[in-house]
Amino acid sequence: MSIARTTEISASSSKSFEDAVRKGIKRFSKTINRVEGAWVKEQKVVVNDGDVSEYRVTMKVTFVLED
Repeated sequence: MSIARTTEISASSSKSFEDAVRKGIKRFSKTINRVEGAWVKEQKVVVNDGDVSEYRVTMKVTFVLED
């Protein structure tokens, strides 16, 4: 039997939402093993002088607990 847990993280990128998701999952996976998936809860951008300067995502990441 497996038990999973979900936790919320935030990540950002100057390139895209997709890049922010990838960076967030990659960094989270350095600390937590057995990451199973993620749900993007929120997306937002930072605007400077009328241009998008940063893409931010908030995700709920699911991982399986170790025995």
